[in-house]
Amino acid sequence: MTKHKIYTMPVANVYPHYINKAERKGRTKSEVDEIIHWLTGYSQEQMESLLENETDFETFFEEAPALNPSRKAIKGVICGVRVEDIEEPTMQEIRYLDKLVDELAKGKSMDKILRK
Repeated sequence: MTKHKIYTMPVANVYPHYINKAERKGRTKSEVDEIIHWLTGYSQEQMESLLENETDFETFFEEAPALNPSRKAIKGVICGVRVEDIEEPTMQEIRYLDKLVDELAKGKSMDKILRK
């Protein structure tokens, strides 16, 4: 079975789209970064290094220092698929991130996005 192309795509290729999506809706880059830190446990410095080195999505999630256990509370549909029903772990992590950025762009408060 061949891997989905998103697995080998550098996070740095998609990250600006996350920022643009948030900013178009009046949100900020720092909020997107906070979501990524919450989800993965990466520090800002680690994340900047990963972006600079063009780390792919598969490695980004495999090497995440502390995937947040509360991420399992993320529910809903992204790209026509329920995130909680995705069986492939890496794809589910990617879709969790997509869903959180989508919630940010839709105006949800950070407390709700970060499942506090």
